[in-house]
Amino acid sequence: MDILDLDAHAQADALARRQFSAHDLMQATLARIDAINPVVNAIVSLQDPDALLAQARAADAAEREGWLHGIPIAIKDLANAAGLPTSQGSPLFAGQIAQSDDLMVARLRAAGAIVIGKTNTPEFGLGSHTYNPVHGRTRNPFDPSRSAGGSSGGAAAALATRMLSVADGSDMMGSLRNPAGWNNVYGMRPSWGTVPPSPEGDMFLHQLSTAGPMARSPTDLAMLLDTMTGPDPRLPLCQHSHACAPTIAEDPGALRIGWAGDWGGAFAVEEGIMTFSENALRQLESMGHHVAALKAPFDADAMWQSWCDLRSFAVAGGLADIYDDPARRDALKEAAQWEVGRGVALGARQIQQASEIRSDWMRAATALFQKIDVMVLPSAQLWPLDGTLDFPKRIAGRAMDTYHRWMQVVIPASLIGLPVVNIPCGFNDDGLPGGLQLIGPRGSNARLLQLAQQWHVETLWPQTRPPEV
Repeated sequence: MDILDLDAHAQADALARRQFSAHDLMQATLARIDAINPVVNAIVSLQDPDALLAQARAADAAEREGWLHGIPIAIKDLANAAGLPTSQGSPLFAGQIAQSDDLMVARLRAAGAIVIGKTNTPEFGLGSHTYNPVHGRTRNPFDPSRSAGGSSGGAAAALATRMLSVADGSDMMGSLRNPAGWNNVYGMRPSWGTVPPSPEGDMFLHQLSTAGPMARSPTDLAMLLDTMTGPDPRLPLCQHSHACAPTIAEDPGALRIGWAGDWGGAFAVEEGIMTFSENALRQLESMGHHVAALKAPFDADAMWQSWCDLRSFAVAGGLADIYDDPARRDALKEAAQWEVGRGVALGARQIQQASEIRSDWMRAATALFQKIDVMVLPSAQLWPLDGTLDFPKRIAGRAMDTYHRWMQVVIPASLIGLPVVNIPCGFNDDGLPGGLQLIGPRGSNARLLQLAQQWHVETLWPQTRPPEV
């Protein structure tokens, strides 16, 4: 078997048994990147191959540091990895070299990972479509004319094409879910606070985004999540969490699954998405779970207004200094200028009202999860979109009034920090992948991973390789 077809935990086991070397794995990885990356453009800022091979030889000669010892990984280009550029997809930061690792990256290195480069992302991670003026467009491996999704589109495409066996990502508005669904892999947004951010800047107000793992198997999701997690004394809101990998193979039992569909018609959904999703739900039912349709458990318009205000408030917090500088504002893409313009115009009362709506939804969701164990939604409201578009302007005849309205389906989990695992569910008649969001109450990371593992054993969808591979 091609060693690049192995999941990361299988690679780790083979390395520990010296069935092949880290040097062998790095050679194979670099050869795959050389062959495939020109097609999909997923890996950016790749480091010097000779230097990477030298690091792999050093790993072979050293004592094992952790389960990732000798395994190549590329970091999403929103996070800092010492010695590598962190462009964030923006010309304003192109070529800027990180002086230190972000906390999550430091933990991956401490587990033995070899950082080979970065994975592509939209500018500042805004938009579920990976393209930017620094590194260009990431293409979908199953149809290079289509989008790989975003903002972790580079990571998802690299996993699908076997350029990486495991990857980090981040998720504010579906960035670990949409690209996972569109690339036939797994992505997990853990409960907010499970993976601590770096202790920089504001550490209290902006509770929308989180880092998380992506992989071709739930076991790898669990192992990478366990590596990323753990409280940091400098951070006030991170949570203690139990390791998920040791229990990944446990039977989650017969779960009560609530199918939220298109949220009572509130979400515009492309033809075929609902039928595709319901076919997967029937398979979950055949595995012993009870599936029932849900009425919309909260007002979608109120949720959307809360989300837009809190998201703009958060984006403005990070980019307002650039926006306020006339010499640099025009370097921001239109979506970023729109977000910051909204954010700086918000008053305290509007922000408070947005947070109160979020609190109301949290109370409603808590009550809902007394009746069900898992809520299910599609990973995205449409199939992978035309890669030449900036965003879809209409879905099912309904106009999209913002650059991100087409990803409204991810808001129920994002707004209140619920854990979500995207599971790949196969392909439509055009060969395009899709997935489902498995959403649980806060703190249910382990149970969602057990359900995803049960699904994986039944389906093995990520073993279906893209045509280029």
